[in-house]
Amino acid sequence: MFSLANKTAVVTGAGSGIGKAVALTFARQQATVYVVDLNRDNAEETVREIEAFGGKAFAEACDVTRQQAVCETFQRIGRVDVLVNSAGISHIGKVETTSEHDFEKVFQVNVKGVYNCLYAAIPLMKAQGGGAIVNLASIAAVIGLPDRFAYSMSKGAVYAMTLSVAKDYIKDNIRCNSISPARVHTPFVDGFLAKNYPGKEKEMFEKLSQTQPIGRMGTPDEISKLILYLCSDEASFITGNDYAIDGGFIKLNN
Repeated sequence: MFSLANKTAVVTGAGSGIGKAVALTFARQQATVYVVDLNRDNAEETVREIEAFGGKAFAEACDVTRQQAVCETFQRIGRVDVLVNSAGISHIGKVETTSEHDFEKVFQVNVKGVYNCLYAAIPLMKAQGGGAIVNLASIAAVIGLPDRFAYSMSKGAVYAMTLSVAKDYIKDNIRCNSISPARVHTPFVDGFLAKNYPGKEKEMFEKLSQTQPIGRMGTPDEISKLILYLCSDEASFITGNDYAIDGGFIKLNN
């Protein structure tokens, strides 16, 4: 089950974190994976890890905020059966502590970056008779999180784009879903704690972990498994949905 044999998958932000876990999972399920990341060294490291267990992958250095570069990358790839929009950045701040520069930066990566990849991939999927797309949204798209104004804005937009694409291309056999993780233990979390809580990393990590009712953060590998299902043929009846993967955060955090 959940085989991606003979399928080409493009995963953005696949040089680290959730995107990397998705690329590894897809490769284990026999997809040919294009590892797209702003950092070429990170992309190539992911490819090396995939090749080490016999998988097939290629590195593509690309800035998802630049539409021409994105379109050229996708044209070079040629066929896209699966697209996972995982590239993204975070920002901490309320509306009054979010500068125009910070707001614009988050928008460029998290919103325009997803749009650019959809813009480039969908014509290819239409021409080949269909495809599957998963966008990385967040619990911040549907509930209020403190000090996450710009980030929440961007993930709400990702959720809305998911629904729009699912509606517009259902007759083209293109499925589009999103997932909404709560806190996931990625290198970003470790870097955030080291920067903002030096000497108290362990204490703050535990505090953040306990905000999930399940008592811990998710792992990138756990997130990748849900994405694998949504991109597989076993999920062929699923489109236009968002799936919380949050340790009970949305429903049980009362």
